[in-house]
Amino acid sequence: MSDRLAVLPQYLLPKQALTIFAGKIANARAGKLTTRLINWFVGQYNVNMQEALNPDISSYASFNEFFTRPLRPDARPLANSDLLSPVDGAISQFGPIAKDQIFQAKGHQYSTTALVGGDSQLASLFEDGSFATLYLSPRDYHRIHMPCDGRLTRMIYVPGALFSVNPTTARGVPGLFARNERVVCVFESASGPFVLTLVGATIVGSMATTWHGVVNPPRSAEVREWRYDNQQIILKKGEEMGRFLLGSTVVMLFPKGTVDFNPAWAPEKAICMGEAMANHPAK
Repeated sequence: MSDRLAVLPQYLLPKQALTIFAGKIANARAGKLTTRLINWFVGQYNVNMQEALNPDISSYASFNEFFTRPLRPDARPLANSDLLSPVDGAISQFGPIAKDQIFQAKGHQYSTTALVGGDSQLASLFEDGSFATLYLSPRDYHRIHMPCDGRLTRMIYVPGALFSVNPTTARGVPGLFARNERVVCVFESASGPFVLTLVGATIVGSMATTWHGVVNPPRSAEVREWRYDNQQIILKKGEEMGRFLLGSTVVMLFPKGTVDFNPAWAPEKAICMGEAMANHPAK
């Protein structure tokens, strides 16, 4: 009950207006004011700039340029594992999909069909499969990488709300990750299809992919879809596939019988991009 009370103000806030305003601030090239904002943010969230390819705060022309900064090539070594964590952040939840239901938090579940924007045929590929929900806090590295080799087949933009995606909100807002705006990326891999979904949130100015660029804005009221069946867009394990402009969450779906999660994983555990997420079961 306390979590539901804590998130009540979010229902009243003008979340889209706040997000548009935050996006303008983040894109502004305001010289010393931009540097002061970045300095404040680094101190407030204890951001480790020594991992950045460019650690010089004053050299970033905009907050978004800083926020989506690349890391040094040696900062995130890739584990010897079939599936890697695609992001820095914390584990929200992971485990089996109960037929078509994904566990969000105690008392809350949502359907795979709702997550992917209403496509029941796509969702059926993951019946009784596995999922992982990973939360990126403001201090985290915000580029998203491939968990394994994959060929892109579809991208679906799903309009939605812009609730926060922090743990308190996940416990307090039913169906959060299937309510918020999101970008659903569908891949084929050597072990079958998988979905990597970028979930938007309050003040997430935009989401972008390496093959498309910025997906939102524009924000539409309708589902939009791009098909890549006839294009050979292949991304390798560990390769960058997208980024958030301000923090959010990724949700991944895998077919039944294709994933054995890292036994060291647990909800709320901090993770780094490139660490072992799972292996495919031995045949």
